[in-house]
Amino acid sequence: MLRPDPLIIANIIERYKQEHTYKGQPITEEAKENKRGITVGAIVMILTQIVMVAIMTMTPVHMGHHGHGLSAVGLVIGFHVGAMYLPSLVTGMLIDKIGRTTMSIAGGVILLAAGVIAAIAPSDSLLLLIVALSLLGLGWNLGLISGTAQIVDSTTTSTRAKTQGKIDVFIALAGASGGAMSGMVVANSSYAALSLAGGVLALLLIPVVIWSRKGARN
Repeated sequence: MLRPDPLIIANIIERYKQEHTYKGQPITEEAKENKRGITVGAIVMILTQIVMVAIMTMTPVHMGHHGHGLSAVGLVIGFHVGAMYLPSLVTGMLIDKIGRTTMSIAGGVILLAAGVIAAIAPSDSLLLLIVALSLLGLGWNLGLISGTAQIVDSTTTSTRAKTQGKIDVFIALAGASGGAMSGMVVANSSYAALSLAGGVLALLLIPVVIWSRKGARN
């Protein structure tokens, strides 16, 4: 997803790095980075990952406890995974056309809708669970790709891969934490409470990206 490939042009950048100066001092690649943009992109992806993994992890358990068979579970998860990746064919174009901020907010709203539907869905309603998990996958797709685009916009070519790699570690840890915490939440409360909590958590994306927009204006 990162273009141009830093590995291909790293030597070229290193060769010419010392030629770019400002008042006699070299301009470092780190100085050219947009720290606010990197922070916002990382937060968007991390929150998106936590919400998606938490609800997704406990959905099969919830369905199993209410009499759904493996075929029903497979159908719901199949729609979910499809919604996670198939929209990528057009998500990038929409983000470029509509904007990173707008699409990040859209992802948060969709994740909220997914959490609310999952929470209020009757335990025997396969259709509503399919809708909820499909929206969960779509919201994750929008959040992850818009967050990645924000990272790309906010980094230089030579530091982009390193920055993205660090953020990927936090995303993986966030997903693992979300999965672990989801079990404890359901054990001590309910699947509905977990879903609502995930939806509310997704709303944090909105003030985060608004903060980013204000910073860009300033």
